[in-house]
Amino acid sequence: MFRAKSLLNFAVSALCLGSVLAESPQSPVRPTSEPYKGDLAIFESPDRARNLQIKRVMDLLGIKRGSEVADIGAGSGWFTVRSARRVGKDGVVYAVEINPDYIRHIEKRAKKEKLPNIRTVLGKPDDPLLGQASVDAVLLLKTYHEVAQPIPLLRNVRKAMRPGAKLGIIDRNGIGSDHGLNAEVVIKEGAEAGFVLVARHDFVKGDVDYFLIFKATPL
Repeated sequence: MFRAKSLLNFAVSALCLGSVLAESPQSPVRPTSEPYKGDLAIFESPDRARNLQIKRVMDLLGIKRGSEVADIGAGSGWFTVRSARRVGKDGVVYAVEINPDYIRHIEKRAKKEKLPNIRTVLGKPDDPLLGQASVDAVLLLKTYHEVAQPIPLLRNVRKAMRPGAKLGIIDRNGIGSDHGLNAEVVIKEGAEAGFVLVARHDFVKGDVDYFLIFKATPL
């Protein structure tokens, strides 16, 4: 009798533990870098636009007048404001950040630069909190190596993308914990989240090594 009760208690405990684990957020599957929390001035180098060829980046992502764009890991809003000027008054740029201080900085910047088409979004580490089928293009500019839950994040990005939308990831090679992540790892994680690589470029310079473009497979 005692043994039967012990086995029953063990089974119940195991079931409860399994339920808790199933509901827990996905643990990092690889090393990641701590999200940057320092001076935003480092993103405003006068050579950055030339090194990244940012107009070419926007062309390749199909960002044009009237587009709706998500800048995930927007930081200082460097790409946010450039894409906002590109999409014009008929478009929208969602500046997604998990740092409330950076959100406030971007809101002030958008007001100062008279760009009312910028919308700030305080996202989560695993979810940019964008509306379903709401964007035509997404860019993670030197941000992906900081993403601790890449598969859930990418799956939520996928839900936010309209048919034909493109996802761009610009980063440097590394091991994850050194503020970079090898492109092959990004491609593998993208595939796991339901994306297919459609283009790979190395014209981006400065502190980055690659520009990957993905499209989502049908949901």
